[in-house]
Amino acid sequence: MSRIGKKIIDRMERFTGDLERGVDVAQTYTCRQIVLDLEPTVFDANRVVLSRKTLGLSQVLFAKFLGVSPKTVRAWEQGTNSPQDIACRLMDEILHDPDYWRGRVSQLARTKKQASC
Repeated sequence: MSRIGKKIIDRMERFTGDLERGVDVAQTYTCRQIVLDLEPTVFDANRVVLSRKTLGLSQVLFAKFLGVSPKTVRAWEQGTNSPQDIACRLMDEILHDPDYWRGRVSQLARTKKQASC
């Protein structure tokens, strides 16, 4: 067994022994709790348009990218309907790091061959 492997096992055995003895592990060991702020932003019509235009996509391609119908995107952009939380979260991410998402769109894009005339 490697030196690092032995070190890991020794520390895990010490930790489990402390648990069995009722040691307050929060006081003895470094404990972290990670909290994510995942509350989606409310997207009105203008913010939906901004998200789509940030990617440089038509309504049809934006709808395909989000996994919804073009009719749904039109309704969002006209203010008829509001996007569900999952769509809002994705649009939040698009606006947070537009370069990444433009790159993803480019990776997914492929040109469709046109029929010869």
